[in-house]
Amino acid sequence: MTTAPSPMLGVQGALHAVLSTDGELSALIEGIYDYLPEEVPYPFVQIGEVLETPDNRHGGFGRETVPTLHVWDRYRGYARVLRIGERITALLDHQPLTIPGVDWIATRFEFSQTLTDPEPPGNIRHLVLRYRIVTEKH
Repeated sequence: MTTAPSPMLGVQGALHAVLSTDGELSALIEGIYDYLPEEVPYPFVQIGEVLETPDNRHGGFGRETVPTLHVWDRYRGYARVLRIGERITALLDHQPLTIPGVDWIATRFEFSQTLTDPEPPGNIRHLVLRYRIVTEKH
């Protein structure tokens, strides 16, 4: 028996598919990116860094994939990024994902954190969201 395939790329695709097809989220943001062009209209979501660890059990192979999502905005205060974050969490937390090559087991919200870009003029609001996605080899 071989180890489970890495679901990192599949997780990124599954996240993009879920987030980009939701009309309510689309009404709140200008786009979803994993690579940021020079000029991006605000607010937007960035699919960011991913951490992956083994989640094996006797006779089976799995992974825990932990993607970080970023919400960026130029809005006074955190209200808008928090509303966007609430919608993203409603779409992902405990919701099934279709990930090629593996069986989805669970998606769990881990944390969120608000940040302000300290660079002048200091008007960029940033919400960091992290989720834990558990998968197993077919």
